[in-house]
Amino acid sequence: MANPHWYTINNTDELDTPALVVYPHRIKQNIDMAVYTVGDVYRLRPHVKTFKSGAAAQLEMDAGITKFKCATIAEAEMLGMCKAPDVLFAYQPNEPKLNRFIKLILTYPGTKFSCLIDNELSASKISESAKANNIIVDIYIDLNVGMDRTGIKPEDALPLYRFANDLPGINVLGLHAYDGHISDLDINIRTEKCNAAYDRVLKLKQHLIEAGYPEPIIIAGGSPSFPIHARRKNIQCSPGTFIYWDRGYALTCPEQNFLIAALVIARIISVISENVLCIDLGHKSVASENVLEKRIHFLNAPDLKMLSQSEEHLVVEAAEGHHYKIGDVLYCAPYHICPTVALYERAITIENFEITGEWKNIARDRKINI
Repeated sequence: MANPHWYTINNTDELDTPALVVYPHRIKQNIDMAVYTVGDVYRLRPHVKTFKSGAAAQLEMDAGITKFKCATIAEAEMLGMCKAPDVLFAYQPNEPKLNRFIKLILTYPGTKFSCLIDNELSASKISESAKANNIIVDIYIDLNVGMDRTGIKPEDALPLYRFANDLPGINVLGLHAYDGHISDLDINIRTEKCNAAYDRVLKLKQHLIEAGYPEPIIIAGGSPSFPIHARRKNIQCSPGTFIYWDRGYALTCPEQNFLIAALVIARIISVISENVLCIDLGHKSVASENVLEKRIHFLNAPDLKMLSQSEEHLVVEAAEGHHYKIGDVLYCAPYHICPTVALYERAITIENFEITGEWKNIARDRKINI
């Protein structure tokens, strides 16, 4: 009998739950779609925070992607271990993280590492460490275009650019602008806000050129703004979630034709009352920063209503006359896949409806070697 759904796993009796599973054939389609969307694979700088796996990084490199972005030293080291050519550590390293970052550069000379700064003190510290280790550190100026998390306002960035550019041991490559605060469902509103934020970056770029600096490299955007930035010329785009996609972005960004390619598999483990069931899917198994009803979507049981969640358990309510029983397997699409992946040390690969192996999520750790 043919499998009715793409996500079906025939040999679930071999799979303990909860488990993170990934579908490589859909992942490859997502990578191809990202390349198609941007039009030039050399303009892609995907973020690896979503997958944290060397195997997934290799699939992106197999597609011609050479530039990457990451947020932790472990993610950066994973990319160094994979011999990724160009890695932006999208973080401002201060001691002792700076010491680890310098060690990364020395340990993986085949990878070109860079990082972010948004103030003179951090720039000076990086300069001192670079001089002490007889290396040059590539940096980007981190711009705050509305996220209000890190970065300097574009209107205030020229003096910092000048200051950092004059420091020994530092090579200023360009500008980094993450607009993760823009996630409107209406693509027209999202585009308008994205363009307004990016205009501030363009003004800074023009000021830099007028001041005699080379045209800066610009790295911009995340997942919601990816198709907007992809239409621009001469910038690098850095989406991340596209590789696995998730329920949240599928609803927020319906104009993007990516496929959900990672799920959490769970089981019904207890029947509390006639219509109340318990599932082995607690806070430790799926990202729980959203309200309860926006943490997971049951692909094969959309009628289940979530009532409560604790560390190891999820309590749900089924409709009258339901057919659910202990041991039933549930296919769950997380609303937020990135922190969900970080809860699992491995992802089980599913191909042709069968379990075929596993990918270690080695960058979920805070430390690999360095």
